[in-house]
Amino acid sequence: MPITFGPQECGSPDREWLVTDGLGGFATGTVPGLRTRRYHSLLTLCDPISAERRLALAALDLTVTLATGTKVQLYTHEWESGARAPRGDRFLESFTSVDGVPRWRWRVGDVVIEREVAMRHGHPGVAVTHRVVSAAEPVGLAVAAMCTWRDAHEQRRSPAGALRVEQVAGGVIVEDAYRIEGPGWQPGGEWHLGAYAREEAARGLPAVEDLWHAGTYFERVGPGEVMEISAWGGDLTVRPPAAAAVVAAARTRAQELIATAKAEGPAATLVLAADAFVVRGADGPDVVAGYPWFGSYLGDTATAYEGLFLDTGRADEGRELLLAHTHRAAEQIAEPAGPWAPRTSPDAPLWLVHAIDRHVRRTGDSDLAAQLLDPLGRLLRRHVDIDPADGLVRLSNAASWMNGYTGDGPVTPRIGKPVEINALWVNALAALADLSAEAGRDDTDTRAGHHRVCEAFRKRFPAPEGWLHDVVDGPAATYPLGAGSRHDDPSLRPNQLLAWSLPHAPRPEGTAALHKIGAALLTPLGLRTLAPTEYGYQGEHRGNRDDRDIAYHQGTVWPWLIGPYADACEALGLPTEGLFTGLEAHLHEWGAGSVSETADGDPPHRASGSPFSARSVAELLRVTRKA
Repeated sequence: MPITFGPQECGSPDREWLVTDGLGGFATGTVPGLRTRRYHSLLTLCDPISAERRLALAALDLTVTLATGTKVQLYTHEWESGARAPRGDRFLESFTSVDGVPRWRWRVGDVVIEREVAMRHGHPGVAVTHRVVSAAEPVGLAVAAMCTWRDAHEQRRSPAGALRVEQVAGGVIVEDAYRIEGPGWQPGGEWHLGAYAREEAARGLPAVEDLWHAGTYFERVGPGEVMEISAWGGDLTVRPPAAAAVVAAARTRAQELIATAKAEGPAATLVLAADAFVVRGADGPDVVAGYPWFGSYLGDTATAYEGLFLDTGRADEGRELLLAHTHRAAEQIAEPAGPWAPRTSPDAPLWLVHAIDRHVRRTGDSDLAAQLLDPLGRLLRRHVDIDPADGLVRLSNAASWMNGYTGDGPVTPRIGKPVEINALWVNALAALADLSAEAGRDDTDTRAGHHRVCEAFRKRFPAPEGWLHDVVDGPAATYPLGAGSRHDDPSLRPNQLLAWSLPHAPRPEGTAALHKIGAALLTPLGLRTLAPTEYGYQGEHRGNRDDRDIAYHQGTVWPWLIGPYADACEALGLPTEGLFTGLEAHLHEWGAGSVSETADGDPPHRASGSPFSARSVAELLRVTRKA
């Protein structure tokens, strides 16, 4: 399903695009071309060993010279000084993403020019083409290479010195790290000072950097002709295929992904979105949790596993990932990370059990079950703290997926027995019993344990309000309701959905709780993390880092939760018609063709967080393919 914006939508810098190289590198920016984030670039490279990302080619600024000699700048920058900048978006007629390849079309009088951007899968590089679609005679295209070389999360200022640039055939090598090549190279060599990124300023982060003008490519291009520019890292002596060939190959690969997944309509768009998160690192397949700033995390990877791999026809690749991640996590020694933010939360290994169970159930891969039972056992023994009195899992710190931290500590304490951790634990015990049976081992004790914990869950978690407690047996120091007491937190949150949605969930009886959850938490873009009627509710996910972390799980909408909600409705026989309409429309909004990490709890539910989220895409894809 193509993503298309007309002239009015093209002017919005809130809409962003993304292409990836399958290695963790990417190109991304806004539809009108304005760099609003420090991460916006045409080439960001990912180190194959450390997985660290470095921003390389910041922009290719296009200027067209008409037959009359008039020069029209088709790019836009904002500057700290407030100096007047070109407004190339005034000439932007349309933006379209067909088969995952973004295309911009500018119109200047009777001259129409298109740019396409693609990355060669499995290779660190980008291809950019400029086609003169229509013109009375050839026009001049000048493309200025605006460069840097820095950590993707930082800025580079001119006092750091000039970039090291080596002139080579067709262009330059920058900092011995990447090469840019195209026609009619004209060397440059000066800093453009004070490039301003408004989104970073809005997030309370440094927002200004300087860009190095390495030089300009120039070519006279006639109607139907193409100007091609390539930039790449890795082995700089090996030229990639021509840019137009890379674009064509990217389209062919996208069509193959859709055909393999047997997807159409919004599902086809989601299959291509899912592909962006699946990368190959030094140790095999991995998952990027979100672009442009997140890395790989076990909990996100396992939560998104079924949608990213099993619903896209990539089970073999997924099997390789499960083997590597399970063995690595089982042998890894936990690293200290302070009292509030331990590196490994119990929900991560429990989601991993769920992912392996779903893989085995859907593929019949009993060999995988046999290989992973023992490392899973070691992993759970290390990271799951079981209360011997009832078999439920307890947390002694604030760890869980629902964690936000400021300098004062955790915003949403999870000390005690959180409902989602224990729903995952109930599910994991049944899954482990099934995996044991699949592997030909005795599952008697594990099934008995599942039955015991399931009964304890059903007895302990129901709240007088008609839904489930969010945390039980929390310390009074965390919840100030009286010294020396144990506290049960009845806050209305979506965590309890896992008690109905997981395949082996404890599933308390009745539908009243789910009706109340839907009425208070459901929005067109997913579920709020706290009901608006609860103390501490934050309706906007905006501001500096502390402001955003306070709001992160205090009412902010998380689109990935639409998956558990839809599964819970299915388990209880409740209708789901129209449930995904808002999120399918969202594919044409913030992250073009993808789903955002979060959104405001208050209407109109403006998207926030990462524009491209693995869990959000994976869960929407999974449940829409089931519907």
